[in-house]
Amino acid sequence: MIKPFLTFLIAVAGLLFSTARPAAPAPQNCGTPATAIHQIQGSGSHSPLAGQTVSIEGIVTYASGHKDGFNGFYIQQADAEADNDAATSEALFVYTRHKANPGQRLRLTGRVKEFHDLTELVKVSQLTVCGREPLPEPIKLSLPWPQSPESLENMRVSFDAPLTVIEHHNLAVFGELTLAREDQIIPTEHLKPGAHAARQARSNLENRVLLDDGKSARNPRPIPWLQLGDDHTVRAGDTVTGVSGVLDYRFGQWRVQPEQPPKFSRPQPRPEPLPKSSDDVIRVMALNLQNYFNGDGGRGGYPTPRGAKNAKAHQHQTRRLVTAIKLADPDIVAVTELENDGYDPRSSLAQLTRALGSSWRFIKTPNQDGSDAIRTALLFRNDRVKPEGKALRLNEGIYTDRGRPPLAQTFGPVTGGKSLRVVVPHLKSKSCRNAHEANSDQQDGQGCFSAYRTREAQAITRWLSNLSTPKNLAGTLITGDLNSYARETPVDTFRKAGFTSLVHRTHPCTPGDCRYHSYRYRGEKGSLDYALATRTLIPHAASTSIWNINADEPRALNYQSAPDRSGPWRASDHNPVITDLQL
Repeated sequence: MIKPFLTFLIAVAGLLFSTARPAAPAPQNCGTPATAIHQIQGSGSHSPLAGQTVSIEGIVTYASGHKDGFNGFYIQQADAEADNDAATSEALFVYTRHKANPGQRLRLTGRVKEFHDLTELVKVSQLTVCGREPLPEPIKLSLPWPQSPESLENMRVSFDAPLTVIEHHNLAVFGELTLAREDQIIPTEHLKPGAHAARQARSNLENRVLLDDGKSARNPRPIPWLQLGDDHTVRAGDTVTGVSGVLDYRFGQWRVQPEQPPKFSRPQPRPEPLPKSSDDVIRVMALNLQNYFNGDGGRGGYPTPRGAKNAKAHQHQTRRLVTAIKLADPDIVAVTELENDGYDPRSSLAQLTRALGSSWRFIKTPNQDGSDAIRTALLFRNDRVKPEGKALRLNEGIYTDRGRPPLAQTFGPVTGGKSLRVVVPHLKSKSCRNAHEANSDQQDGQGCFSAYRTREAQAITRWLSNLSTPKNLAGTLITGDLNSYARETPVDTFRKAGFTSLVHRTHPCTPGDCRYHSYRYRGEKGSLDYALATRTLIPHAASTSIWNINADEPRALNYQSAPDRSGPWRASDHNPVITDLQL
């Protein structure tokens, strides 16, 4: 009787020991004491057992040993073996060439390692298949995160509530989509720059999850999630349901490796161009061309410093831009990011004008276009409007020897009526290259070079205030790319000088509604492109809108990557601003 009792005590002591501290590597007998996975994960950001060799036993939930996979599999403690501690994860990634299938119960020995903040088991020396078991139940999640994702690392999860696609920049490169509970807005689109805007930006970044494709390869083919829905593509703003799989952490981002494809739906279809309200309306379209360069103007000169990499890509770029412009049916087009290569027949401007048709002309300002690689320009239909007076460039002050000088030209309807002065600006970008002191990022939500853009805005408003006013002038329209969101200091400078954003006047962005946006950057949307009107012009404004043909379309569909696509979609990375005026 003594020996069985001693055996019982030894067994109990062994179980207690296994939960008190990591078990030493044990023989690979299924069911014998092992180190619990939650002990390996711990409650902190890194494993307390990193560098130690342990034996574990658990259920394979997701296999990633296939070609282009992550060379391993995910293993999770059975539900009955979990410690019910919300601070510790019950799963980890096993980096190994050993093959495994979901539902297998495995016992294995390996070394604990932190790999770029992902807890792994590596150098697997022993592996035993213990049979099959049901998968652990997924943890139900929602955004914003109800708890630190660290405590759920590598576990099965599911998002029961619909999520929204907010970013697809890396779709063609890494097979990723960024999801959030709802579409996210650039804070300075509706908040003043400062601490509040900076906090909102951090909150936006912290409440996202990536939908991954389960592959480690760059440039996956076919591109995942691209052939979807009635329009055969995913767009930002689309809704995703049925997101479930393993919650993974790689490349600094929390992501779901899906067990099965989720379902995509589109609350709003791709938008049609807004029809003109009447025949006597003058329509002005502002469009960033996303670096329209045409090589040497013939069939060579590629790759160019910017834009198309070859002649074929340039042809596709031209076709999409022409399609977008013709569908919008403007009388005047204000363009930015156009190659600064003069006005002869081989220039980019002349080529684009010819592609639009015989009724199109362009404004010339030779030797006044600045030293930048790109410039602003104006194109117009000579059967609808006519230039009045001389075209002007601002080449003084901040624009003396650098930047992209704004262009101003007055137009009048060929049938008679009041005239309109159109001004095309393109303020400095938010890129932080060579930024220092006041132009560096002030951590207020405006990015780099806000001080420089403000100086540009001040120079433009002073310039315009000193121009003579024709007797028949209805007003001035500043329309183009300001590289600033609606509440930022440069836009406020124009407002204080008497200019009103016609889009924001009728469609202001609020925290929950920002349908009229011209740009999307790192998952947040807002407006960089404007139609700013003087007080006298506002009564003539019939409508102003932003045509969402570019910003929400994935970069994977641009003219470089998907030349076979038809329609105006992703002709650029900016949406055009369209203003109708009754003159």
